[in-house]
Amino acid sequence: MIRVHKLVSTSLGIGYIGKGGGTVAAVATCICWYFVFRAGGGQLVSWQPLLLLVVTALGIWSAGAVEPLWGKDDKKVVIDEVAGMGISLLFLPVTLGYIVAALVLFRFFDIAKPLLIRRLERVEGGWGVMLDDVVAGVYTNLLLQLYLYLAPTAL
Repeated sequence: MIRVHKLVSTSLGIGYIGKGGGTVAAVATCICWYFVFRAGGGQLVSWQPLLLLVVTALGIWSAGAVEPLWGKDDKKVVIDEVAGMGISLLFLPVTLGYIVAALVLFRFFDIAKPLLIRRLERVEGGWGVMLDDVVAGVYTNLLLQLYLYLAPTAL
């Protein structure tokens, strides 16, 4: 079972890249989000929250399972970036501009960890690994939703 947790927590092996693995996982999420949404003709919007809930739940479970082997929030664990990036893109127009803006903002919040995000890392187990990225995704999404509301021109 630990092999499955390693596969999930590294997002199919992306985490083994090493330095920059989180960014690569976020970029891979953006690419998948774009192509899956486009292939579905925009009809997949209703599945986005469910998909992200499943990814987040799997991330909590798998990150907690590999923590005794790899240590607290090891750099190989990038499923948290996948979940956070997906939350960043939730219910936004799927355009290159919004995807790039979401990527830049998400990585800023994930790396700088402002607005109490850093405190969430103190939570034990898989929850602590996932929560900071989930909240970074929420912050990113809220900013982009605000932009969309105030300036509804395409990015």
